[in-house]
Amino acid sequence: MDKIGLLEEILKKLNISIDEDQKQKFSDYYSLLLEKNKVMNLTRITDEEEFIIKHLADSLVISKVIEMKNIESLIDVGTGAGFPGIPIKIIYPNIKATLLDSLDKRVGFLKEVIDKLGLKDIVAVHGRAEDLGQDDNYREKYDLCVSRAVADLSVLSEYCIPFIKEQGLFVSYKAEGSEDEIYAARNAIETLGSGLEGVCTEQIPDTDINRQFAIIKKITKTDSKYPRKAGKPSKKPLK
Repeated sequence: MDKIGLLEEILKKLNISIDEDQKQKFSDYYSLLLEKNKVMNLTRITDEEEFIIKHLADSLVISKVIEMKNIESLIDVGTGAGFPGIPIKIIYPNIKATLLDSLDKRVGFLKEVIDKLGLKDIVAVHGRAEDLGQDDNYREKYDLCVSRAVADLSVLSEYCIPFIKEQGLFVSYKAEGSEDEIYAARNAIETLGSGLEGVCTEQIPDTDINRQFAIIKKITKTDSKYPRKAGKPSKKPLK
């Protein structure tokens, strides 16, 4: 990437340092994404500066609200082209990460990225959150669940909360001004054994873009009836 210095400057303001190997990984990721985007719809954002700001920096601004160095395991639900999971993994290589997506072609791309970038302790998994959330290999196994997926927080919570351990966190990336949606999801969050810890709005440095985070903490185990069968959470969201 020609504008890797822009990423370096933004990350510096997030108190994140980046070495030459990490710069190369981000550059290779961008190249792989551009190439694959010619044959499948991974992202509408292909301009390099936009990619740096709206994908990479946006993924990593979570470091302002969560102490990422304390996280040992993470799952990214509805990861798409790998955001925020892959940027987080590049910056915090000690985190064991799972990238979950329901589209097999996207998972194939993610596996290629993992291989080409030489990333360790990270897997891309094809499946639906409703199914894997009932699978003992994934259920309540993670310190942190993240998602940039565009869905109502009541629905996302049923997808995501079953994956986190007790005392673990689910952090949902939301657009600025999502307070009504977030607070409307509190009953659903409590039904799933969790509580809304806070709502934070953080600016991506050197931009006028604000990202809102809903921070949810797991208090007790999620009732075994959740998540419900595939399709149910979106058709009949918890109230």
